[in-house]
Amino acid sequence: QVQLVESGGGLVQAGGSLRLSCTASGRTFSNYRMGWFRQAPGKEREFVARITWNVGVTGYAESVKGRFFISRDNAKNTVYLQMNSLKPEDTAVYYCGAGPLRLAGDYDASYDYWGQGTQVTVSS
Repeated sequence: QVQLVESGGGLVQAGGSLRLSCTASGRTFSNYRMGWFRQAPGKEREFVARITWNVGVTGYAESVKGRFFISRDNAKNTVYLQMNSLKPEDTAVYYCGAGPLRLAGDYDASYDYWGQGTQVTVSS
């Protein structure tokens, strides 16, 4: 049974930092891409960042470039999202997903597995 478990969310003031973690289990993810998405109240889920398990190729949404950084620890089967210079508009539930490399990584329909989400709230 595949499981993705996120952690690290919380309440932070604008300008602060948080690090999210996503630990994967239940299958081999070597041919997969891991992605972070977020969903704010009343909005659709949107792409934030992605990384390939094998060689660590990354991609980011324009809105987070230069502020958020995705990384992975293959030995721990864990993907991280370091979020710096947080803004109130970053407030959302953040989800970790796993999807095959053959599909485009910026769309949530490309991901087979999802975590339960972790809430990030940035106060002004």
